[in-house]
Amino acid sequence: MGGPPQVMTHGRAVTGGLLVTVAACVLAWALAFPGASLPAALVRAVADGAAVVTIGLTVVPALDGPRYRDELLRRGTTPLLAAPTMWLAAELVRLVLATAEAAGRSAGNVGLHTVWDFSVETAPGRAALVTIAAAAVVAIAAGLAPRTAPVAAVTAGVAAIGVVGHPLTGHLGEDALGGIAVAVHTLAAAMWCGVLTALVLTVSHRGQWARVLPRFSQLSLASVCVLLIGGVVAGLAVLETPAQLVTTGWGRVLSAKLALTVVLLALAWRNRASWLPDARAHRATAGLSRARAYTELGLMAVTLAAAATLAVTA
Repeated sequence: MGGPPQVMTHGRAVTGGLLVTVAACVLAWALAFPGASLPAALVRAVADGAAVVTIGLTVVPALDGPRYRDELLRRGTTPLLAAPTMWLAAELVRLVLATAEAAGRSAGNVGLHTVWDFSVETAPGRAALVTIAAAAVVAIAAGLAPRTAPVAAVTAGVAAIGVVGHPLTGHLGEDALGGIAVAVHTLAAAMWCGVLTALVLTVSHRGQWARVLPRFSQLSLASVCVLLIGGVVAGLAVLETPAQLVTTGWGRVLSAKLALTVVLLALAWRNRASWLPDARAHRATAGLSRARAYTELGLMAVTLAAAATLAVTA
């Protein structure tokens, strides 16, 4: 069940997710034009996507019972090494791009000294260092530390710190309430999307889906509630008039993100009403569960790409 065919399926899914993310970034950039940089949006989307998968893989073993948890820990070892490594690489590129923007130079003309000065002398630079350190710690732990529940819990906490680093110093960095709201919103979205991704990568048969999907449903419901509250507070902090939703680049991207979120919530609720009972009663095969998860994850990838583009839109 965990042999090459499933590995190939996961490989195709990851490739498809990257392609969907890139296409969604291009469309969001077009909505934001000329207020956003396409390279910055693409790198941000890759970094955020890898961070989401990382936090999901650290959390997912807790959804299964102690008797079966070791299997999820074992099956998550390879993806948990790959995801934070990609996160780390994307964050390093992102730091260079941010330094270049702040210095008014091209990325190719930014030296290490300039990158270091930006990293230690500015709030966004220090946030980047925290996020880079978090990604590095999780990657090292995945490669060297034993795969146990306590280690998974610690790495989940480290990954969460990395996820909220940038939102706290972003557009709402000077607004305490707004900054906290967008950080909470981001972390809740990461939990919801990341754990579903981790389920697809680690759960292999219908018995596992029957055990973990009900617990994921409870986790996702709580995450969605927090996500919505944080999003509303952050939106009210940044939005001055409703007209900005169509007259500004960031407003158009925000409108698209809101529309995608509504569709995603409707799909998630439909899955909760039909997929969850079938999985709990062992009526849904593992293939059917993965197919339903892929549909939801595809829409999540588009929404996350819109959020990434929004974060880099002036």
